Amino acid sequence: MPVIRTSENRQAQTPAGTMTTLASPTLGAAERPIWRVDVAATAPAGPLHVIDVEQIWVFTEGGADVTVAGETHAVRAGDTVVVPADAERQVAPDAATGFSAIVTAPVGGRAWVLPRAGDGVVPPWTV
Repeated sequence: MPVIRTSENRQAQTPAGTMTTLASPTLGAAERPIWRVDVAATAPAGPLHVIDVEQIWVFTEGGADVTVAGETHAVRAGDTVVVPADAERQVAPDAATGFSAIVTAPVGGRAWVLPRAGDGVVPPWTV
């Protein structure tokens, strides 16, 4: 049984937030990566993008406006959002609280900032 210590977690920074890899194929032999997303209240919304695999977001602190396929939902801690593969999505932090969420998705998902062009990228927090 792999035990992944806090000291082994990886972090990746983007203009919109910090992703902390909790388990992934290269960190604990996980078949399904899981990571934490922390976004400050003052951070910009993430870019409008698509990912070619389903993602599940569980909001643990604060709140956000999550737009999926043109429909926006205000979510708070305790809410779960299932984002279908290939759906256009954007997440904006609550301006007063920001948010934290735990996210999982199948291994190997590729992401594209819109407009979608090229081969996309595998987000580094998922490998």
